[in-house]
Amino acid sequence: MTTVTTTAPKRLTTSAMIASFADPGQRTASAPFGHALAALAERDDRVVGLTADLGKYTDMQVFAEAHPDRFFQMGMAEQLLFGAAAGMAEVGLVPFASTYSVFAARRAYDFLCLDAAEPNLNVNIVGGLPGLTTGYGPSHQATEDIAIFRGMPNLTIVDPCDSVDIEQAVPQLAAHDGPTYLRLLRGKVPTVLDEYDYTFRLGKASVLREGRDVVFVSSGLMTMRALQAAEKLAGHNVDVAVVHTPTIKPFDAETVVAQIDTDRLAVTLENHTVIGGLFETVASAVVRAGLGRRVLPVALPDEFLAAGALPTLHDRYGLATDRVVEKVLAALG
Repeated sequence: MTTVTTTAPKRLTTSAMIASFADPGQRTASAPFGHALAALAERDDRVVGLTADLGKYTDMQVFAEAHPDRFFQMGMAEQLLFGAAAGMAEVGLVPFASTYSVFAARRAYDFLCLDAAEPNLNVNIVGGLPGLTTGYGPSHQATEDIAIFRGMPNLTIVDPCDSVDIEQAVPQLAAHDGPTYLRLLRGKVPTVLDEYDYTFRLGKASVLREGRDVVFVSSGLMTMRALQAAEKLAGHNVDVAVVHTPTIKPFDAETVVAQIDTDRLAVTLENHTVIGGLFETVASAVVRAGLGRRVLPVALPDEFLAAGALPTLHDRYGLATDRVVEKVLAALG
């Protein structure tokens, strides 16, 4: 008799739904949100964490393991998740409630609006898979979440670039009086901004890089791509400034408009549909300031996106660094 020995396949430790946008060999930090929230809870016993059956996929499990008595698993019921968070905030707790961005924006808007935003409660919404950070198609790609949330009074919207932004934003969101929405980057998140003498300041934009020919105004992971594109454009003798705008609402129009009010080509870069996000926020600020300036958008198209491998999708829909470089060179003629 011949004995055949089989080896069980290695068990995956994360979901294929969660794809990393980090470049090969890039510095990353693991679960920066979860670790930042757990650390904040050590200093502030009012902090609690909730999730709608997605703790593992929003890095909330790090908080849950560190503070199990302050973690609440609400099941797949997003309205209940945010209603409960609002109740906790009403009695003086500081809740961070996590789910996927699509479920927060599409399924639970009315609960967030009337339970958290109208009474201006400190409810911190943490949305995973913002924009095109998953290849699972329209059911999970929150390409229009900022457009949905921008019209909600009292709500602060933060679109972080990297682990530095997230780690520094968490305590500032907790200290903020009203409701907030964080577009979460989870898992192994790139570490970029520590090379630019940068500090996250809620409600403020930061000039990361000066340049004489082009000015990029960017948010979220597209600030990383903006910095990469600026380096590549330097090889074409194009000098690019980069302005990072992690807070979409309230928007730091003063800083951004001052940067656009020049002879440079102005370009917005966002991981969001071209409708209702950073581009239209900037364009509105430019018009309000009375500037007759052209603003070129790098954004996702106004359509439901395909499913597939994330690098392929970023290339197809124009978020890849090389596509940004091509668009700028074409605009410059």
